[in-house]
Amino acid sequence: MQLTTLCYIEKDDSYLMLHRIKKEHDVNKDKWIGIGGKFEKDETPEECLLREAKEETGLTLTSFRLRGIVTFLCDHWETEYMFLYTADGYEGEMTSCSEGELEWVPKKELNRLNLWEGDKIFFRLLEENRPFFSLKVKYEGEVLTEAALDGVKIRG
Repeated sequence: MQLTTLCYIEKDDSYLMLHRIKKEHDVNKDKWIGIGGKFEKDETPEECLLREAKEETGLTLTSFRLRGIVTFLCDHWETEYMFLYTADGYEGEMTSCSEGELEWVPKKELNRLNLWEGDKIFFRLLEENRPFFSLKVKYEGEVLTEAALDGVKIRG
């Protein structure tokens, strides 16, 4: 099982998105996602979040909130438990990212991007300012076959 963080940094009704186009063997290749990554030994979710934000953007997060936990199941990779954050405060200068191109994308334009189908579900939950949630998404390849919110099936 894999433990990860994912964060959407907010500014001017936009999210900082990462277009994953630089890594050769990348489960997220050509997708648009937030920033984040895998836990290192003995890290808390917050320590992982802050380290990954600094590594991928050059920014130091100063205000962030844990919004939910997403359980990813897929026939192509091991189960992943992702701590989903949003951040609305940061300092420093943005740098380039070795994993893809960083771009501020207006929230109203997110659906034009190549997103995972499950991400569209949690974007809706974030937009609704839903209290802390648990979302389970199951994929066969890149096709979303099942989704459950707080233990209740919503798709599949």
